[in-house]
Amino acid sequence: MAENVYEGMYILDSNRYGRDSDTVSGQIPQMIEGAGGQMLVSRLWEERRLAYPIKGHRRGTYWLTYFRISGEKLADLERKCRLSDTILRSLFVKVDSRIVDALVEHAQAGPKSARPGAGFAGEKTTVEKTTVEKTTVEKTTDEKTTDEKTTDEKTTDEKTEATAPEEETPAVEE
Repeated sequence: MAENVYEGMYILDSNRYGRDSDTVSGQIPQMIEGAGGQMLVSRLWEERRLAYPIKGHRRGTYWLTYFRISGEKLADLERKCRLSDTILRSLFVKVDSRIVDALVEHAQAGPKSARPGAGFAGEKTTVEKTTVEKTTVEKTTDEKTTDEKTTDEKTTDEKTEATAPEEETPAVEE
């Protein structure tokens, strides 16, 4: 039987992963190779709060893998994942053979935060917020406000000005 390439996404117990990350993450390649598969890439995706509790856990560590295995042996791997105490959930998706190389190369590059110049979504929001505040400050300065305001007052005014809804103009009937 021909072997297919699969993407495996696992949600791991964050508590166990935090205590012994090498052992917990090392179980996944062992399970895949034990089921007769060949590991292509195995790496940390991210840790985040879960949308709903899974087995009493509110946080989960997401682990991404790409591996080659026959479809018949995949059922054995799924069973092992369900029996594992460290894996809260697992999902396997068959990858189209035309894009396998691109996906594996992208996964080997690592998470976005590890690459230079890339940041978390929260950092981008901070940069945009700073830009908005600078624009507001320039606008306030252009309106020739009095110098009597303290920095704290200007900050309060800036936030109010940035969040205030625009007034609607009345429609003119012809």
